[in-house]
Amino acid sequence: MDRDRQAAAKEAGRFRAGLRHGVGYLRGFFLWVLAGLLLGLAGGLVGSAFSLCVRLATGLRIQHPWLIWCLPLGGLGIALLYHIRALQPTDTNGILLAIHSPARIPLMTGPVIFVSSVLSHLLGASVGREGAALQIGGVLGYHLARLFRQGEKDTHLIVMCGMSAVFSALFGAPLTAAVFAIEVASVGILHFSAIVPCLTAALTATWVAGVLGVPGEYFPLPAISFSLENIGAVALISLAGAGMSILFCLSLRQGHRLTARLLPNRFWRIAAGGLLLAILTQLVGTMDYNGAGMDVVAASLQGHARPAAFLWKLVFTVISVSCGFKGGEIVPSMFIGATMGCLLSGFLSIDPGVGAAVGLLSMFCGCLNCPISSVFLGLEMFGGANIRFFAVACAISYMLSANYGLYEEQKIVYSKLHPEFIDRYTS
Repeated sequence: MDRDRQAAAKEAGRFRAGLRHGVGYLRGFFLWVLAGLLLGLAGGLVGSAFSLCVRLATGLRIQHPWLIWCLPLGGLGIALLYHIRALQPTDTNGILLAIHSPARIPLMTGPVIFVSSVLSHLLGASVGREGAALQIGGVLGYHLARLFRQGEKDTHLIVMCGMSAVFSALFGAPLTAAVFAIEVASVGILHFSAIVPCLTAALTATWVAGVLGVPGEYFPLPAISFSLENIGAVALISLAGAGMSILFCLSLRQGHRLTARLLPNRFWRIAAGGLLLAILTQLVGTMDYNGAGMDVVAASLQGHARPAAFLWKLVFTVISVSCGFKGGEIVPSMFIGATMGCLLSGFLSIDPGVGAAVGLLSMFCGCLNCPISSVFLGLEMFGGANIRFFAVACAISYMLSANYGLYEEQKIVYSKLHPEFIDRYTS
């Protein structure tokens, strides 16, 4: 009888412990959903405002080409803004550092990158939008975590949520944004604890952007046959994309070092870079390489690209970013990949739209070391008709881009070639 009572007591104890465990999980789930909703609303509003401002700035530059000659003056304004706020070290690398460590993100980073990126687009620097999106989102997440007195590890997840929210609002790609924020921090591992809040934030931000009339980037492509000939063409374009991603990353790193050595003063450096960009724009006779260039990406997906467009974009972007203009390098890398893929498709007898998409994805994956979010980007940006080709392209580019990457604070935790822990920063 005593034995039965003891067994019953143990069973009741296990039930109460399981109940407490379950309640704890439910509480944690709802708290993370709430955090994702808050960041999604805030990130959606800020990201939508940023997207609309960049589109307005781009339209004004197209209407008034003379604005390109204001690049040196605008560059001085950007350098002065960062000098006053003492924010020069804080860029996307600073956001990634805050995910790996207890690094502080200044509150003013958000407004400063917002203003300086819009100004860079207005005057014609060859920059994207996503670097600003990641920084603004990281600032939102970090300071929301500080407001609610979260611990270091939870703060890291909330920073990822903020990145997902603003990135998703800009591109209209919530699955890509949710996985990208998790995947970009540490190559080779995924913090699955961030899935619920990041996905919630990304979906909410996309909904907010849709309500506010901010369109996503969507270019549906028709399906092509999954033949050996097309697989071979995709493999070759992906190989070229991996090689170009290495060249792009190395050029940016060396460009930073060279400009800093030649012009140590940040004010002279950005002014000289702005003047050089204005002169180059006149020499090439087109403004295709100024700004983000999503119109050129759209044209390449329809089979139209200048033969040397990818090289000129690389030159313009390296000058812009190395000299201090703000915005980001991801959209320019998409430009380079799409125009290169469109060009190569003519030699490989594959649909030029698919070739451009494969080039874009292989550059995105090679530069950022994010194969899963790259496949999601293909799905959300081009539709699912050619998803198998996109997966092949991302797999090839991920492995063959070696240990190179856009961000110095991105860690490659596990080797791309072997199940081996290496824990090193990108080259």
